[in-house]
Amino acid sequence: MRIKKAIEAVMNAIFFFCGMVAILSVALITIYMFVSGIPAMVEIGPINFLFGTVWKSTAKEPSFGILPFILTSVWGTLGAALIGVPIGILTAVFLSKIAPRKLAAPVSAAVELLAGIPSVVYGLVGMLVLVPAIAKIFDLANGASLLAAILVLSIMILPSIISVSVTALNAVPPEYEEASLALGATPAETYFKVSMPAAKSGIAAGVVLGIGRAIGEAMAVMMVAGNVANMPGLFKSVTFLTTAVAKEMSYASGLQRQALFSIALVLFLFIMLINGVLNSVLKRGDNNAK
Repeated sequence: MRIKKAIEAVMNAIFFFCGMVAILSVALITIYMFVSGIPAMVEIGPINFLFGTVWKSTAKEPSFGILPFILTSVWGTLGAALIGVPIGILTAVFLSKIAPRKLAAPVSAAVELLAGIPSVVYGLVGMLVLVPAIAKIFDLANGASLLAAILVLSIMILPSIISVSVTALNAVPPEYEEASLALGATPAETYFKVSMPAAKSGIAAGVVLGIGRAIGEAMAVMMVAGNVANMPGLFKSVTFLTTAVAKEMSYASGLQRQALFSIALVLFLFIMLINGVLNSVLKRGDNNAK
């Protein structure tokens, strides 16, 4: 008995330590981002920095307006979510509830393979296949655009959404579906009106993971978006918040380098805001259900 209690105490201490390390890591990252990002924002001016429409960081008289980057990230993430989320959720319902095992197994393996493909491979395929296709279809001089970035991101977020949603749907007690079918509901009605609401927390977690990947992606987007600091347009070459940092950090110095840290801070706050909004919506839904 004493040995068992000692083991439990050690395990509790280990779990507590790991939890504190995770919390401390987040706290240190947050402090570092604010300490590094605030000075440039103050020097440039918050209004000029956040709402300025011109980014010329290497000009003789530099301008550091990041509104094009912010709007591009917003529209790019929203577009990827509008395409990827419905496809991901419907695929998860198919794999979990409809597909026979002989079909579900290879499709699930393909989804796992998509999750393991490096970002640079997505970007390379997009640059060599998708960008020329967009230029040809829409008669453009250059297909590197916001549309190309949205399509690539919508594919990249699928594995996170599908995998987590399948797990959540598989965890729904079969009694729920059996009761629904016994009351005369069709299988489709059962899947969408019983199974999905019961698994909504897990599905939402998958959506959050997918959106988080879309917001934070840099390499693939850099290879297909064109990397020009334009205001967002579907067929324009654009720059995301992530690519703005990635493409200039290697040679930046002085105020330019500080401004890139400020962009990273804006991106950090952007991700925190989205997570907070989604979590509040989920909690409100749970309270309404109760």
